[in-house]
Amino acid sequence: MNKYFYEIIIILNVLLLLESCWLDKTKTNTVYMPDMYYSDAYEPYSDPYFNYKKIKKIQIPLFLNGKTSSLFPVKGTIQRTDFYDFISDEIENKGFDYSKKIITYPFPENIGTKEDVLKKGKKLYQINCSICHGDDGDGQGQLVKNEKILGIPNYKDRDITIGSVYYVITYGKNNMNSYASQLNEIDRWKIAEYVMYLKNK
Repeated sequence: MNKYFYEIIIILNVLLLLESCWLDKTKTNTVYMPDMYYSDAYEPYSDPYFNYKKIKKIQIPLFLNGKTSSLFPVKGTIQRTDFYDFISDEIENKGFDYSKKIITYPFPENIGTKEDVLKKGKKLYQINCSICHGDDGDGQGQLVKNEKILGIPNYKDRDITIGSVYYVITYGKNNMNSYASQLNEIDRWKIAEYVMYLKNK
């Protein structure tokens, strides 16, 4: 083997290392594998024209206006801030005792009829709640029947309102944990509506 082989390898490594150093941080350095650095999937609010791909042009006029990959919302889309009611904020600020005073929730018209709310609430209840609380809200879910958990009350025996049910789903109470990470705000209200339906059935 050539006696200068190792010296040549070291010099090449030093040259590659120096090539990777770039004093002007405002300019892109040499990128050897651009597809690993730059995603072909468009990130939100990113410029769809990457510097390293001069030949790739996207022929969508909306991208040309704002140099962004994000499109306008679909017609008829509702903002989250308009979707929810002030009641949820009041519950958060005033606590459980205040939540018991809320006996109805004024669902927005775009949610659908009361039957639609109950239908969706029933589906969500069966997925998230019935395993403990039972299909009829009698506290006889599968976990209770198999003695994995005890002390689940029957809704008919409790002094609950739609507001207090929403509060417990959101923040938890006693042995029940919060379900706020699994259910969005409006779905929690739908389940609360369905729980009240089971109580009064």
